[in-house]
Amino acid sequence: MMERLRTKAPWLERYLFMVVACFIYALALDLFLQPASIVAGGATGAAILVNAKTGLAVGMVSIAINLPILLLGLKTQGLPFILRCFLTNTVLGVITDLLAFLPQVTDQPLLGALYGGVLQGAAIGLFVKYAVSSGGTELLGRVLRPLLPGLTIPQVIALLDGAVVLAGAVVLHNPENVLYALIVILVSSRVSDMVITGFAKSKLCYIITDRPEEVADLLLQNSPRGITNLNGTGMYARAPKGVLMTCVKARQLGQLKQLVSAVDPDAFVIVSETTEVLGKGFKQIDEE
Repeated sequence: MMERLRTKAPWLERYLFMVVACFIYALALDLFLQPASIVAGGATGAAILVNAKTGLAVGMVSIAINLPILLLGLKTQGLPFILRCFLTNTVLGVITDLLAFLPQVTDQPLLGALYGGVLQGAAIGLFVKYAVSSGGTELLGRVLRPLLPGLTIPQVIALLDGAVVLAGAVVLHNPENVLYALIVILVSSRVSDMVITGFAKSKLCYIITDRPEEVADLLLQNSPRGITNLNGTGMYARAPKGVLMTCVKARQLGQLKQLVSAVDPDAFVIVSETTEVLGKGFKQIDEE
């Protein structure tokens, strides 16, 4: 019985968060993007454009736009993936129309673009994290990619989204839509990245020193983080150098620099951002 529960848990978790993501995405549409007629690309952007011109429900139009895209992707993406996309697309469309009664939160398009982008990004991040998709221009980009040699899938998707954004600006006679759409896209991409990779940022450090053993020993005595010694050569003096690599949490960076300086004030330290660190002392790999 316990084994059956363990095997079902990931499936249940995936579709639970799919529904949560659809709810968040629907809030972005109903509270901010659709009331301001912000056409920010994708199938939902096209649905907002149709709604602005005809009054048809955004959710149902989004489902209708996605149906031919799903059929086009059936051969290359396979039936199981297309069925998952259809389920997600249907849930998103239904929730969007069920929440259409909610009042507009702000009548300022700029704020609508910002808040809509935040909610949309959170939803997209959950879609990616739990491996679900509603199809749209992402799927269409995969289908059209073989017909457009020289372009990558992200470039094809960008072209499709750009076409929807420009159509919104032209059809609605609102050039500012391009600006608002860019704000939605930029904010959404940033928030989705944070949802996917987490909020705990770490620092990747390279320490180039003539005293690698002493520096490593002191760091290991004062920190639980692992250290890897990469043998290197200083090309200016043609002399061997120790290159220590380690990852620390942001709050530990100051201590690391003090410890390195105490052993080798002439050490060369390179610090860069990392989006995700998996392993001992950080998030375990099996948590993904």
